[in-house]
Amino acid sequence: MDSRFVRATIRLLLTVIFLGICMMWIMAPTNTYKQKWKPSISKKVVSTYFGTQAPNMLIWTFPVLFVASLGSLYLHLGKNLNQNASQSNEKNHRQALWRKPVLVKGPLGIVSGIELALLILFIALLVWTLVTYLRRLHTITPKAAAKEGVKVWEMKLFDIALWIGLTGNVCLAFLFYPVARGSSVLPLLGLTSEGSIKYHIWLGHMTMVLFTIHGICYIIDWAVTGNISEMLKWSHSDISNVAGEIALLGGLGLWAATFPQIRRKTFELFFYAHHLYIIFVFFFILHVGIGYTFIMLPGFYLFTVDRYLRFLQSRTSVRLLSARLLPCNVVELNFAKTHGLTYNPTSIMFVNVPSISKLQWHPFTVSSNSNMEPDKISVIIKSEGSWSSKLYQMLSSPIERLDVSIEGPYGPQSNHFLRHDTIVMVSGGSGITPFISIIRELIFRSKISQCKTPDMILIAVFKSSLDLTMLDLLLPMTGSRSELSNLKLHIEAYVTKEKEPTTDNSKRVRSILFKPLPTDKPMAPILGPNSWFWLAAIISSSFIMFLILIGIVTRFYIYPRDHNKNEFSASTKAVLNVLAICVSIAATASAAVFWNKRQYSREATQVQNIEGQSPLGSPNLRAYNGDRELESLPHQSLAQATKVHYGGRPDLKRMLFERRGESVGVLVCGPKKLRHDVAAICSSGLADNLHFESISFSW
Repeated sequence: MDSRFVRATIRLLLTVIFLGICMMWIMAPTNTYKQKWKPSISKKVVSTYFGTQAPNMLIWTFPVLFVASLGSLYLHLGKNLNQNASQSNEKNHRQALWRKPVLVKGPLGIVSGIELALLILFIALLVWTLVTYLRRLHTITPKAAAKEGVKVWEMKLFDIALWIGLTGNVCLAFLFYPVARGSSVLPLLGLTSEGSIKYHIWLGHMTMVLFTIHGICYIIDWAVTGNISEMLKWSHSDISNVAGEIALLGGLGLWAATFPQIRRKTFELFFYAHHLYIIFVFFFILHVGIGYTFIMLPGFYLFTVDRYLRFLQSRTSVRLLSARLLPCNVVELNFAKTHGLTYNPTSIMFVNVPSISKLQWHPFTVSSNSNMEPDKISVIIKSEGSWSSKLYQMLSSPIERLDVSIEGPYGPQSNHFLRHDTIVMVSGGSGITPFISIIRELIFRSKISQCKTPDMILIAVFKSSLDLTMLDLLLPMTGSRSELSNLKLHIEAYVTKEKEPTTDNSKRVRSILFKPLPTDKPMAPILGPNSWFWLAAIISSSFIMFLILIGIVTRFYIYPRDHNKNEFSASTKAVLNVLAICVSIAATASAAVFWNKRQYSREATQVQNIEGQSPLGSPNLRAYNGDRELESLPHQSLAQATKVHYGGRPDLKRMLFERRGESVGVLVCGPKKLRHDVAAICSSGLADNLHFESISFSW
């Protein structure tokens, strides 16, 4: 059967399920759902095997995990199709209109039309949820309040606190999707993990605002009604107030460290404080009970699958082959990889150097190209913070080996930038790094006679002449300088802090070749070349295993003591379910990784044998060992395509409006002000052919 037909069928099914999920979120706060739909479903699914939590498992958890599994199969079938797939100009134009920035300098940063539309729809869902709950206030009468021994306003405050918490749960249900880096949910929506971080930030702020109000309202109500002792209540089979307070305190500690003033000045505090999410999630589950948690569980579940796979990948010391140290405090690290590890330009990967910090993982853009460099993957790191400065100092000293672990790479599913006639890349400082991978991809494609490549203009803004050496990284360490000859590339470099060229011959570009240990492994895909297929298998099989485990526990341990009357310890039940989930995910994911590790271990051995032919590694690398004098301009072939301007900044508006062609892709990466300036130009409406995209990644 044609894979395109299968994909079209899966896409239709996914669309139907997605619309069904949206409908359930709209209906969830209504009396129709509470009094008719859920009781009807409960009669059919509540059993001795899954207890009273079965309805929420069926309504909320199963559909999303089914979408994630089916979506992984969809991406697996389209893996080869995506590489050369092209869309009609009309469809590209429609998509470009939706992706054009509509907000640029507000508190939300750069927001496209489709992002703003979805944000408005989500806020509308929150408002609908809260207003629907608040409409029940009229049922609180003086008689009902007197029966509880409280005043009407006190009873209303109590219920309002509950409903605000339920509204916060809607935000929490979506909070973990953007940070599940390897999940299929984001690619299905055309998103990347690094581009979705801002959605996680938005959702995090909304979640904590609502939960904080939720907690404060309850404390006020308990205080005025003389029930402050409720704060110390840990109910046997109902809501646990103490667990909720611990979860809120953990969330507040995490939230406080996320504000820009703290995050930028003390990144380590932000990084370590974020691990409080474990306390937040665990005690949240104990607070509301596992039955209600199944509404928010899909996001937790997919994040846990992704986090465990990343944990397994990070246990391996990667084979670091070489490094290039530039005098502008930039280092390029080159790792060995298997041919089965493929990725697209602008991908990122997370790097950990245990000798600097065993816990800190930092994201960096992949600068290499998997087509052009099938046995190597590279990242470029600018020495700007304490971690990267320590790394540069360490490599500046004599060193034969560096222990490094990697997570990733993560990136877009297709080379979407190829749809443009012209690509304008605007970079500031180290923001040039994602464009290096794009240029290398187009160098590879320019060698294929039947492959048409777009024209490229790189507008690179640097502070000093030393930074111009970053242009040398446009070509790989072993690349031929003639490889740019077939490429339509023009480089406009601006040095803002100097009015004339300066050359300091005491500073050199250094190349270092390492001597890895036999135990250092080439990078390989954690789930093999068919990673989407294996991810579908892990999600589906782990959930089936969880159902079997919890079915056995419920039938033979919980039900004999509870008989579905909700009299069993809610905390014990929650812990048993959490353990069953963790065991199921760990068992299935470990089995999948072990199976694939056996498959690619042969290829990894072959890579190591080839490298072992020379004590310095690859013969091609040997010629680059040692120092090279700093040049005031890039290499000869690059210099022909480069024009350097001193003492000024580019006139971006003029340069962008001069671009002709039906579709001009404008990619920007660099400081916040630069991104905002370019976005404002592209969204001005004065040039319909400019299609903006910001590919900057920031914590």
